[in-house]
Amino acid sequence: MTPVQITAAAVGRFGRRPESLVDLLAEAGGLALERLGRRPVDLVIVGNMAASVLGETENLTSRIADRLGLDGAAGLRVEAASASGAAALHAGVWAIAGGGYRRALILAGEKMTDQPTAEVARVLGRSLASPEIRVGATMPALAAIVTQRYLDKFGLDDRAIDPVSVAARAAARHNPNAQFQTPVSAEEVAASRPVALPLHLLHCSAVSDGAAAVVLEPGVGPATVLGVGQGFDTLAVTERDDLTTFRATRVAAQRAYEMAGMTRKSVDFAELHDAFAPFAMIDLEDVGLCGPGEAPAWFAQGWTGATGRCPVNPSGGLLGRGHPVGASGLAQVVEVTRQLVGEAGAMSIAKPPRVGLAQSIGGLAAHNFVTLLGRGDAG
Repeated sequence: MTPVQITAAAVGRFGRRPESLVDLLAEAGGLALERLGRRPVDLVIVGNMAASVLGETENLTSRIADRLGLDGAAGLRVEAASASGAAALHAGVWAIAGGGYRRALILAGEKMTDQPTAEVARVLGRSLASPEIRVGATMPALAAIVTQRYLDKFGLDDRAIDPVSVAARAAARHNPNAQFQTPVSAEEVAASRPVALPLHLLHCSAVSDGAAAVVLEPGVGPATVLGVGQGFDTLAVTERDDLTTFRATRVAAQRAYEMAGMTRKSVDFAELHDAFAPFAMIDLEDVGLCGPGEAPAWFAQGWTGATGRCPVNPSGGLLGRGHPVGASGLAQVVEVTRQLVGEAGAMSIAKPPRVGLAQSIGGLAAHNFVTLLGRGDAG
């Protein structure tokens, strides 16, 4: 299989943006293409979850190709709920690795803030199982059930998840593109408005706008795709055997490690999907960076900080950077790339990394993705 590398990466500012979704995607795509010196691309892949509903925008890939002058390229749109950006990246990797294309522009974005929060929550809830939707389940409500099961299983109190939010906001203050750049204390997290107990407002990612882009090409470099993997779990959360771990992530991680020919011991840092604070703990365990029930101590002791054992979400993650759902999976890959090529600026982790991991969740952990990036000789 042809090796694949990321040769350009860009992300716009996340938060409440006045521009349209097409504008946001074009901004990120244009920045990535400028880094290439405007060399031509022959494939465009757009990751997006809900443009037709949240923004009443159809034919998204054609709109982007028209805006960026890419009429000579092939193109498609990819959707995998809140992992759409990761899915687009994986589709591009296989397209380049298969030898059918020489240069692919991968874009991902979402425009969410034009709609009331209640409407956004309703749209996001469409990714859940139909029986759960019919009885009134929402994403935060099911995430709260998962959280309570996790806390109960490992004998933890509700405050055990607060350090994740504190760490995310502390990291985000160094990210010029982050939606939230003001640190918060554990006391502020605990005092924030209840959403679905034990989850409070500052345990939950915010409605956001934003886009990210990468360019994929054959070859080996400082941001080579070492391994990719994805996995499924039952769509209905209530049908899962264990709510304290995400099987889809475990499967995706195993496949990515096997493709890369490495183990979790090779991973120097990770960008994990923390749409809800406790998910970062479950993710850390599921990708094998610590054992079951150990993640709360890792966050509480600061082992996931920039100078810790294994830095987690030095960009601020979804909690700090923001979570425009279609964009987040690709934005994670951009942030991993920046660390690897030495362009993370104030977000840089203490030890220059050789291998980074990005993990993305689709829906409520029904379709998850893991991507391993690193130096071409890291494996």
